[in-house]
Order: sequence, then C-alpha cells, then structure tokens
Amino acid sequence: MNNDQAEPQHKNHLKAIRLINIADGKCDFEMGKIPVRQHINVNYFFAQTEVDAYEKVAHPAPRRQYVITLKGKLRFKVSNGNTFIIEPGTILIANDTLGSGHTWEILDGEEWERLYIPLEAEADDYFILD
Repeated sequence: MNNDQAEPQHKNHLKAIRLINIADGKCDFEMGKIPVRQHINVNYFFAQTEVDAYEKVAHPAPRRQYVITLKGKLRFKVSNGNTFIIEPGTILIANDTLGSGHTWEILDGEEWERLYIPLEAEADDYFILD
C-alpha cells in the first residue's frame, strides 16, 4: 500500500507518556499510546488549575492516575535526568508512586488546567509501549 493512502496510526490511539519507577528510587518515562474508546473503571475524577508548590519540587505521583492536560505546555523532568513535553493531546499516566519522582515547569503562560482520573491499584492503564 502507498504511504499517501495509509490511515494515520493515531486514529485509533491517543499519544501517551507513562511515568515509571526504576532502580535506586528513580523515575523514568516511556512513550506510547492508549486506545480510543477504551472503557476505564474509575470511581471519580477532579480538575485542578492552580500551580502549586509541587511545580519545581521533585515528588512521586500521589496515586496511579491519568493526567489530562486541558490547557498549558509543560516540561517534565524525571529523576534520572530525562525530560519530555506535555501539552493538550498527550495523556500522562502517572505511575511513579515511589522514590524521588519528577518535577515540571510551565513553558507557555502561567496556568496548567488538568483533569486527574485516579486508577484503582491493580487496574490496567491500557498503555501500549511504542
């Protein structure tokens, strides 16, 4: 099949980045995707707009959760030194619940509007590694 006629790979998936715990209490990330139209078992969600003290202080995620950016562009830095950019259209899966965790900084503007969707402890996050 000709590349011009191939369906875009993102049509059935959303871009995702997953924070993970690695050796020595550090954190890293994986690039991947999650399927669209996937039913996710959750009990609640909440939104947050204020920028809090966690912005530049290394911290692990308080729980396993999806973080959906609605507004803002941020640079995340994980404790092994690697960085990545999050902006609307990319799902962050916070799974770095141990160790030194990550920091973040806002790159554009002064707000980060986001929606948190906590996952049950053993629930599948449906992440597919690239």
